Amino acid sequence: MSTQPLRAGGEIEAILNRYQTMVYGLALAKTGSPSDADDVFQEVFLAYCQCRKEFRSEEHRKAWLLRTTVNLCRRVTASSWRRKTVPLDEGEEIPVPFQEPEESRVWQALSGLAEDYRLPLYLFYFQELSTPEIAKVLSIRPGAVRMRLSRGREQLRQVLKGAYFDE
Repeated sequence: MSTQPLRAGGEIEAILNRYQTMVYGLALAKTGSPSDADDVFQEVFLAYCQCRKEFRSEEHRKAWLLRTTVNLCRRVTASSWRRKTVPLDEGEEIPVPFQEPEESRVWQALSGLAEDYRLPLYLFYFQELSTPEIAKVLSIRPGAVRMRLSRGREQLRQVLKGAYFDE
């Protein structure tokens, strides 16, 4: 057992403030449910508090948080309980506050895409990760990330084009 102490409260608060939007946004994009995203968010930061790992840099810490978020989201979305139930909030719009109405439209359109396209687009545009970083987080090849970004952009373009012409 490691003799290294658990993380200090001030450190945890600073990390939480720095990465809370990233972790929650990724969990919401992956699960599609605010309540599941809340659960994943709590589990990620609990795991961080209990983790005795020394991080080489902030990029290493960020990558660990992203990877842990993706893994916990997979556990939530793959659970047999979730497959056998229907959430009460199904069909409700996911409330995400944006300053501009266009940002809200983009988020709604992005939320409607398949996960294979939604996650790379979210990580690329909202979290500003590079293609190799996204590949590492999602455990896929960089070429697959580029293809998903390309196809996802095209789907997003079609959805947004329809949204603007329907008004």
